[in-house]
Amino acid sequence: MNEELIIGISALRAEKNAIILAHNYQLGEVQDIADFIGDSLELSFKAAECEEKLIVFCGVTFMAETASILAPEKTVLLPSLEAGCPMADMADAESLKKKKSEHPNALVVTYVNSSAEVKALSDTCVTSANAVKIVSQIPKDREIIFVPDRNLGAYVVKKTGRKMILWPGFCPTHMRITPEHLIKRKKEYPDAKIVVHPECSFDVISLADEVLSTGGMIKFAKKTDARRIIVATESGLIYRLEKENPDKQFISVSEQAVCPNMKMTRLEEVLSALEKNQHIIKAPENIAKLAKIPIERMLEASRR
Repeated sequence: MNEELIIGISALRAEKNAIILAHNYQLGEVQDIADFIGDSLELSFKAAECEEKLIVFCGVTFMAETASILAPEKTVLLPSLEAGCPMADMADAESLKKKKSEHPNALVVTYVNSSAEVKALSDTCVTSANAVKIVSQIPKDREIIFVPDRNLGAYVVKKTGRKMILWPGFCPTHMRITPEHLIKRKKEYPDAKIVVHPECSFDVISLADEVLSTGGMIKFAKKTDARRIIVATESGLIYRLEKENPDKQFISVSEQAVCPNMKMTRLEEVLSALEKNQHIIKAPENIAKLAKIPIERMLEASRR
C-alpha cells in the first residue's frame, strides 16, 4: 500500500512542480518522501527560498502559516487540517492585547510556535535556538513579555539573568517528560549523554548535558564522540537521528514523548493534499504583513 502511495505522491509532485517539507517530528514514512526535513523555521525559510510555487507542509498549522507569511506568493498546503499546536493555542490576540495594555512599555518577545495574530502583536520573534541570544540584545531597561512558552522563557531567564513576564503556555508533549524519566534512562544507559529541548520544565533541563533545539540536537549528534544519546524531545526526531548516524544509539526519554498532532499526517494525507490542492493555509494579508516584521527582526538580531 505504501509503495502505491509513494508512487502517486512522486508523480503528482513532479506534475505540479511541488515541494514536500517535513518537520523533524513527523512520522518516518513522511520524512522519507520529503524533499527537505527540518525544524519549523528552517522549513519556512526553505519555503521562501525554493523555486516551487506549491508547498506541501507536513507539520502543524502555525508552521504552515509562518511559511505562508514568508512566501505570500506561494500556495502552502497543510495535509492534515486537524494538526494544530496546543501551545500556540494557549496565546490569543485578545489576551495579548490586554497584557500589553497592562505593561505599555514592555517589548513582546514571541516564540515562533504561535499564531500569525499573536506574531502581528509582537516586537520580535525567537526560536528555541536563538532566544537566549536575542533576549540578551534587548536593552536592560525594557520590560519583556515572553509568549507563549513559560518553559523556554524560564530557561532564557536563567541564561540571561533578565526578568521577564512569562506567558503561562507550555508544550503538553514536553511537559510529560519528567526528571524520573531521565533518571531511569540514565541508570539504564550510564554512559549516554542527555540532550534536552528547552520546552521541557526546568527540573528536566537541570539534568541535561546539553540543552538544544531540534536543529542543535542534529548537529550535536553528528559531532559528539558519545555513542549513546538520551533524547528528551518529541520521539519523531529519533528517526532522523538514527538515519543520519547509524553508528550511534539514540534512546527516547519516554514513550510518552509523542505529539499526537505531529503524527496526524500520513502518506494518505500527503497524496490527498496534492490531488485536491488542500488544505490551503494563508493568514489574512493585513495580519501577515504585521507578523512578518518580528520575524525579520529576529533574523536581523540573529546575524549580530
